[in-house]
Amino acid sequence: MVKRKNLIDWIIQNRVVSHFIFWFLLFISLPILAALNDGSVKKTTISGLSFLPAQLLASYFLVYYQVPKLLFKKKYFKFGFSFLISAYVLLVISKLLSMNLTRLFVPKYFEYKSLMEIVTDPFHLAVVYFPSVYVFVFLMFMTKAFKDRFEERHQLEVLQKEKANTELKFLKAQTNPHFLFNTLNNLYSLTLEQSEKAPEVVLKLSGMLDYMLYQCKDPEVPLQNEIALIQDYMDLESLRYGNKLTLDFTYHLHDLNVMIAPLILISFVENAFKHGASNNRKESTIQIELTTNQDQLCFKVFNTLPAKKEDDTENESHSGIGFSNSQRQLELNYKNNYDLKSTKTDNHFQVLLTINLK
Repeated sequence: MVKRKNLIDWIIQNRVVSHFIFWFLLFISLPILAALNDGSVKKTTISGLSFLPAQLLASYFLVYYQVPKLLFKKKYFKFGFSFLISAYVLLVISKLLSMNLTRLFVPKYFEYKSLMEIVTDPFHLAVVYFPSVYVFVFLMFMTKAFKDRFEERHQLEVLQKEKANTELKFLKAQTNPHFLFNTLNNLYSLTLEQSEKAPEVVLKLSGMLDYMLYQCKDPEVPLQNEIALIQDYMDLESLRYGNKLTLDFTYHLHDLNVMIAPLILISFVENAFKHGASNNRKESTIQIELTTNQDQLCFKVFNTLPAKKEDDTENESHSGIGFSNSQRQLELNYKNNYDLKSTKTDNHFQVLLTINLK
């Protein structure tokens, strides 16, 4: 199926090949129809040959000059005059070719007319020869219009994909320094305290950055890798907060091979720490649940909020860089296939994300 689609795309985009196929199919269609209807295949073939030069000239003159250079530029008088003159000349040529080819190959159908008789009988040309020539010309015009529309849509799809990929790369790149900034703050606090936990933080941070910078280049990664990233991040935060923070992370995967777009879930976890534990001088709680089944992934992040002060505006929203980043990545990766809900009270904030896996 993919090879067939690629072949069709190649034919459509190759002008010489597509035009050759178009005219070849048109030329052989009339003799085939004549044979099916017990008509004269030879006479029909000769008739087709006599019309073919005029059909070719009229088609390319109309499609590549008269319509784009005159009609589309609102030069209506020039277009009408050009069309009438070119049609008249080409119909005369068709009549002359038809008469001479008939005399050579099917003389029993030959009927002589002088050039003056042909030229001075535009009504006969219009009734008999115009449909034979210009039906194919208009068919060529419609085919060209369809082809142009197809190429425009194809190019638009390519541009949209390139734009989405560029934006995704930017969002992933934005996630890394944002995460790094928060974690380095934690590490700085530990080094000020000359904590023995600092080397462990550096080691975990090194592993996480290796994953985020070098292992997240694919559109999807194993969900197990994202779980390990979340667990490492939580371990780092646990080292910082100690007994002040109650952490609970549970997960259940129906299949170990579940895949997901990278670096989406971690931002919600990061926000839970940023707006919950880091601003709470008392004990705080963060609960994370991750489950999957054959159809859906469900991810829930719950965190308590610090008591609000009158001049405290920081916790009015969880829509920091990480949260808005994740929302945009979800839109680009899972458009119409995810649901994101959040609930906020004076005491807690909760995010519930569901992603359709099929």
